[in-house]
Amino acid sequence: MIVHPALRALRSDSAPQRDAQERLYAAVGAWRREPQAAAMLAELANYAEGRALADCTALAALFDEGDATALPLMQGFAAAAAHGLTEAPLGYLPLRHFSDGVISTLLLGNAGAVTLSLVAVDGAGLAARPTPTAVDFRPSEVAEHVLAGSASAELIGCRPVSDSAAQLDRRPIALAPGRAIHRDGANTALLLGDVSSCLVTLRLQRRRAEDGPTREYALGDGRLLHLAASNPRDSRLELMMALAGRMGRSDAAPPIAALALGEGSTALRWQALRECLALDTLTGFQALCAVAASPGDPLAATAGALRAQLIETYPQLKQVDLCPA
Repeated sequence: MIVHPALRALRSDSAPQRDAQERLYAAVGAWRREPQAAAMLAELANYAEGRALADCTALAALFDEGDATALPLMQGFAAAAAHGLTEAPLGYLPLRHFSDGVISTLLLGNAGAVTLSLVAVDGAGLAARPTPTAVDFRPSEVAEHVLAGSASAELIGCRPVSDSAAQLDRRPIALAPGRAIHRDGANTALLLGDVSSCLVTLRLQRRRAEDGPTREYALGDGRLLHLAASNPRDSRLELMMALAGRMGRSDAAPPIAALALGEGSTALRWQALRECLALDTLTGFQALCAVAASPGDPLAATAGALRAQLIETYPQLKQVDLCPA
């Protein structure tokens, strides 16, 4: 195996690697301390606390088509990062990043449920993928500013017509440098079509996990294909409940019942009821009855219907000491 001398040297002395990282920390830190960048990053916390984007002046300017702030600010970041990597080619930028070979993201800043990212989409890679057959809608506020490249795209509006279907309205748009898109991700999705070369955008997103799950619909007929938790906490809890269920851990039934009776999202609470019923019928059925007996609970009607079905199938449940109303 051929090993580059610089990499071989790191085996015996890690000091150069530490020095490389310090240089990159310094490069990114210097950009963060520049007045425009510092003001923009400071306002992420205000936006995360619920303030309107328009009230966050420095942040809002990045997503205003009439304001020329975004491109030079991001060019300044790219120049600082490139200079740092030139001086320390074996280092890596101290920023969270992701790439699947087609879409790449670099997290510039975050606060609570708010993220500010650079996004790059490779046109050739996107064209090689199968034509999309579904689109998802996430409860979030999204602002996106095109910095470079161009693309054809669609804004897809979603109007649920039942629990299992929605009417999808598709409107074509063109993306070009300077174009800014503001949308409510719960009812409007952006679907990319043909991308010329590489499309680079600056994206601001504020998740609203309390507004319900992410929904995926078929583009052809608007059928609901999938529901998913809209925040990492719910995903972790659902995974833990599923694992406890597969392990047959009946001792986990009481805390799962507590989740079902708690103040989390309806999707998480309903999944908790299902898992609890599977783990411990008595505990799960009592939790189900408690939910059904709560008039103000959005799950009350659904829980009541399931309770009636269970009693019809298993008449002995009539003898169970139900939860207090």
